[in-house]
Amino acid sequence: MQREGYSRTAVIIHWVLAVSIFFLFISSWWMLALPLPSEDLVYRAFPFQLHKNIGITLVLLLGLLLYVRFKHRPRVEISKEYPRWMHRLAVADHVILYLLIFAVCISGYLSSSFSGWGTTWWWTVGFPNWGWEDEELNIFFSDIHLWTCWALLAVAAVHISGALYHAFRNDRVVRRMLRL
Repeated sequence: MQREGYSRTAVIIHWVLAVSIFFLFISSWWMLALPLPSEDLVYRAFPFQLHKNIGITLVLLLGLLLYVRFKHRPRVEISKEYPRWMHRLAVADHVILYLLIFAVCISGYLSSSFSGWGTTWWWTVGFPNWGWEDEELNIFFSDIHLWTCWALLAVAAVHISGALYHAFRNDRVVRRMLRL
C-alpha cells in the first residue's frame, strides 16, 4: 500500500534544504562582519568557502528534489474545503521557492566567479570561474544574490505561515511533511 503524501526521500531533502537555507542566512551575517581578507587575515576564506559548498550542495539537492517530485508524484488529495485560490497560492509558493533557491545559488556562484576567488566543492572538485576578475560584475551579482536572498526569506515566510495555518487546523497537510 502506498502511503499518502510525499516520498521519504522528498521529505528528507525538504528538511535538509530548509535547515541549510536557515544556516546560510544566519551565518552570512557573521561572515560579512569578518574583517576583509589580507595576507594576515586568510581565515575569512574558510567561512566563505563553506558558504559556497553548502550553496552548491543546495542546487544539487534542489535538482534531486525536483527529480523525485516529478518521478514519484505525491499522492495528495486536494481538499474541497479550501478555496481554489489557496491551492493556487500553495503551488505558486513552491514554484517561486524553487526558482529563488536556484537564483540565489547561481547569483552567488557568479559573484564568486567575478571576485577572483576560486570555488571548490567541499575542497575537492574545482569549479571554473564563469568570468574574469571584475569588481563591477562581482558587485552586480552580489547585489542580485542579496536581494534574491531577501525575496527567498519572504517567500519562505509565506510557506511557513501556510504550514502553521494547516498545523493549527490540524489537517493532514503538515503531517505529510513531518513523518518519515
